[in-house]
Amino acid sequence: MIAHEGITDPDSTAGTDHQWVNLGAVQRTLTLLHDAGAREVVFAGPVRRPSLTSLRLDVRAVKAVAKWGLKAMGDDKLLSLLVNELEQEGFRVVGIDSILDHMIAPPGLMGAVGPDEAARADVAIGCDVARSLGALDIGQAVVVQQGMVLGVEAIEGTDALLRRCGELRRKGSGGVLVKLKKPRQEARADLPTIGPDTVAAAAAAGLRGIAVEAAGALVVDRDRLVGAADAAGLFVIAIAPDEM
Repeated sequence: MIAHEGITDPDSTAGTDHQWVNLGAVQRTLTLLHDAGAREVVFAGPVRRPSLTSLRLDVRAVKAVAKWGLKAMGDDKLLSLLVNELEQEGFRVVGIDSILDHMIAPPGLMGAVGPDEAARADVAIGCDVARSLGALDIGQAVVVQQGMVLGVEAIEGTDALLRRCGELRRKGSGGVLVKLKKPRQEARADLPTIGPDTVAAAAAAGLRGIAVEAAGALVVDRDRLVGAADAAGLFVIAIAPDEM
């Protein structure tokens, strides 16, 4: 396990054979994988976009970024850069969805609560905004309430977005969280993910539902997520691309 300094949750390394590596130390990562006899690589867990100074790019990383230019500093471009370097070294990058296929969001409702027409209208607006955000490699999520965009996800991540939108919520029916993969996303490295914690944060923010892309998002601990959503009166729905 390659754990990234300042990014990986230390608890997730418990009981594993692991090494701590700065995200910008690409050559060290490749060397460790070769030394371990690895043939396939799986990306798992969140990655916060680091600052250039904290990246501490090694020579291999500097050469890679030089090829891509500063456009590589977007979330998707940075992950695509890493995937490209791994593949050049002969590793096969495997999407986590191909290993944990039971976590892929199925189309339709995941609980007992469904969206009404107003909520569906907010979801439709959220899908349009999320696709625009994704095309610019900004973020995956947006919160919409009563036809108004309360907030979009940027570098802060979904949890921080929900906390911020909780302070901005308006009176009346609650908003919705829409989370979609980016149009040109490196899906093997960073699929949108929701779980019980997402439901708790959405409920705390006064939202009434969550929408993700069917077959384009991961659902962590679905049973707990559905139980938490039903208890909070929130809907969780996965929308097929042709419905968006």
